[in-house]
Order: sequence, then structure tokens, then C-alpha cells
Amino acid sequence: MDFDSFVNDIERSGWNVFGTEVYESGRLIHSWGDTQECIHEMYSATKAVLSVAFGIIYDRGLVGFDDPILKYISESAKPGWEKVTIRRLLTMSLPGLPFRAEGDNWIRFSLDCDINPDERGFNYSNICTYLVGVALANILSSDLGKFIEDEIFKPLNIEHFEYSRSPEGYFYGASGMKLSVHDLSKFGLLLMNNGVFDGRRIVSEEYVKLATSVQQMNREGGYGFYIWKYRDGYSINGKWKQKCYILPARGIIITYLSHIEDDSKDLLMSMEKNILGITD
Repeated sequence: MDFDSFVNDIERSGWNVFGTEVYESGRLIHSWGDTQECIHEMYSATKAVLSVAFGIIYDRGLVGFDDPILKYISESAKPGWEKVTIRRLLTMSLPGLPFRAEGDNWIRFSLDCDINPDERGFNYSNICTYLVGVALANILSSDLGKFIEDEIFKPLNIEHFEYSRSPEGYFYGASGMKLSVHDLSKFGLLLMNNGVFDGRRIVSEEYVKLATSVQQMNREGGYGFYIWKYRDGYSINGKWKQKCYILPARGIIITYLSHIEDDSKDLLMSMEKNILGITD
């Protein structure tokens, strides 16, 4: 592992990386940049937070994977929605949905979308995550954001954060959250330790194993419950290279938050070469 060379690549290339951390066997072994002071946009890495929240509520027996979404959202919907289960939304396996909701009533926009529930395939849409968040709020009969603060952030010792809401006021779990690099790493540690953080169980091992295993194939190699397959592990991903890579077999976690608006893989390739020793 050559962390210095990774940092040198970041600095020499001028990549807009705010900070990065590397853990081995649960211990922070390398850190560079702003990892704790400032919070940064995570974009779709937010989805992993909602996944953990779903897992906690699932563990309490309040929701099932194969429950229809309309069981928890009492709105009229176009034909086909009555067949859509929570599982289909957790795995982004509902073709036909646009990428995001629009207007001032996202529930209405979402349930007015034409879908074919009998067709399966990976279709990445923030609407999926949004609707799961609405369902969880309705199940709890309380604010999902406050639930996440109490049941996830507090036990993870996360004190500085921001998150966004839909026009109707629901916690928006698809994007819009800000955390520090260090606090995003805590989600990697939580998943690596099968739902336990600092000796406290937050979510069940059963749920973590399901969420981090391939539930739906895609061109990137597979998708769990808002968590991506990555080589022999998995990752939390945001759109402008916000990443937490978890490799349980090697006991390694690599986290970085950045804002790089291109499709290049230069940062990933440098990380793999210098941290993981991968050159293929």
C-alpha cells in the first residue's frame, strides 16, 4: 500500500478531492485533506443512509421486502403500481421511471408515471428511493429525518450533517445529504462489521448481508439495496466521485469525497493501483 503516491497523484493532477481515509482491520491507518472539519455533498451516497434506516425498520418487523409500496402510500396511482413491491424499489428494478421527480408534488408525479411491473431490469431512478422514504415515514407516523438522526447518527457519533426534503416535506433519501469524509467512513465500518459500530448493534447482520450482496444485475456488476457491487466487496457511490469502498475479505475501507464532474476513472485507477495494488 502506497498512500503517499495516491496523495501525490491527487495533488499533481489537481483533482478536486476534499479528503480521503483508509482503514485496515477497523483502524484508521491513513488520512489526507479535510476529513473531519467540513461536510460535503454526497449526492447518491445518501441512498446508503436510507438503506440502513430501512434495515432498522425491517428488523423491527414493521415492513417487508415484498410488501406493495401502495400499502404505505395511500394515493391514487396509475395501473401497474399495485404490483410494485418495496423490493423492486430497493433494487432499482422498475423500468420506465424517469431519473427524478419534478414539480411541487413528487408523490403525485411518481405515481402518475407509466410503468410495466411485469418487465424487469436495472433502471436507476431517484424516485425509487424517494418512495421508499415516504413509505418509511408513513410506517413510523413521524419524520424519517429525525428517526435517522436518533437511530443512526447519534450511535455513529455523527454531529454535523445536512439533508434535504421533498416539496411535501419528506426526508429525501436519494440525494441532498452532506457529511464529512470521516463520518461517511463510519457507514463503511458499520457495514464491514455486519451492522455493529463501536460495540453497538444498529442494524441486523441479516439485513447488511442482503443489502450488500447482488440483488439486481447491471452493467456495473450488480446492485444490492442502494449499495453497489465492487470487485470482491461493495461500495457507496455518489455521482461526482463520492465514494466509500468496502472490501471485507481484505479488511480494507477507502473513503473519499470529491467534486469531479467528468466520467474519467483516473482517481479510481490511482486508488486501485496505490492502495489496493490492482493494475488491471
